[in-house]
Amino acid sequence: MHVITTQKELESAIAAFEKSEFVTVDTEFIRETTFWPILCLIQMAAPGVTALIDPLSPDIDLKPFFRLMANEAVVKVFHAARQDIEIIVHLGNLVPHPVFDTQVAAMVCGFGDSVSYDQLVQRITGARLDKSSRFTDWRHRPLSDKQLEYALADVTHLIKVYQHLSAELKREDRAHWLNEEMDILTSRETYDPHPEDAWKRLKMRLRKPQELAIVQAVAAWREREARERDVPRGRVLKDDAIYEIAQQAPRDAAALGKLRTTPKGWERSATATALLGAVNTALTMPKEAMPKLPKTFQPPEGSSAAAELLKVLLRIVAEKEGVASKVLASSDDIDRIAAEGDAADVPALQGWRRAVFGDQALRLVRGEIGIKFDKRRIAVFDL
Repeated sequence: MHVITTQKELESAIAAFEKSEFVTVDTEFIRETTFWPILCLIQMAAPGVTALIDPLSPDIDLKPFFRLMANEAVVKVFHAARQDIEIIVHLGNLVPHPVFDTQVAAMVCGFGDSVSYDQLVQRITGARLDKSSRFTDWRHRPLSDKQLEYALADVTHLIKVYQHLSAELKREDRAHWLNEEMDILTSRETYDPHPEDAWKRLKMRLRKPQELAIVQAVAAWREREARERDVPRGRVLKDDAIYEIAQQAPRDAAALGKLRTTPKGWERSATATALLGAVNTALTMPKEAMPKLPKTFQPPEGSSAAAELLKVLLRIVAEKEGVASKVLASSDDIDRIAAEGDAADVPALQGWRRAVFGDQALRLVRGEIGIKFDKRRIAVFDL
């Protein structure tokens, strides 16, 4: 199989794709030893045209590819787009637009909460995907024809998947449902997390304001260090070390060297000196400026029964509308609606979700509708 390795070939391929209304896109990458994913292969397809692009080729500049990703006249179709978009944002400094994610579209079209791409392809096209090359080292060159066929199959089958789901959304008048989800997926803020917020991804074991301030400062330092050095966060500093540093609050190398979670002798390195700077900055932070953990939502007494009824209603509505239940409401949405009613600030009470499920959920909480078992079926009725 032919792989594009020159600029002339790339320009020609992109020119062909720019004439299409949509292009299906997938990437192969690795990131086991790096912070940023290493892009190893780009696969694209549209009716009548396919391409395999080698981004590791020294004769390739991906500017034409990024131009296509920014072309508003061509829909970019992905399945589970988040990681692919992350790579494009990092390398091309742009978010593809417009985007159609078939994983989200499948849930909106009633294919279930967790349908895999393999299952989706089989149900829509009848084809079975060969996944034997799934664990390929995509940096290796040359790639075999079998590996390339595996990679290309994902985007060629995606054409029919997209056409089917797109037609279904239009037929059911649900295109705007997907558009709301794609607005979030293609928001630049989704892919530019601030280092100062890195601590929020940790499984927090600590509660004291000073400890949280140190966790925030050290996690932000680690985030910047990992990005700059292009290594996984754990290569810079383990999570357990962050927790211990927050508890022990070492102010100097001697104190840092006594910790059990840091390598012996590491306290004398320039990296450790920078870390201590972050710790000492946190220790001088005014108490009112120290971070606080968000309050954990505790459903009030008596709301659990209402939540169980709401879950039944959610299942009824999801089955009736032919949409995955988790697209309509999360467990947290359900608990908050049960406890707070119309005051709950949750996605299920916003936009199209409110029209489909949220308003009925509020009517159930207010006692305006009920749920009954009638003729071997669960049904909703007015009270």
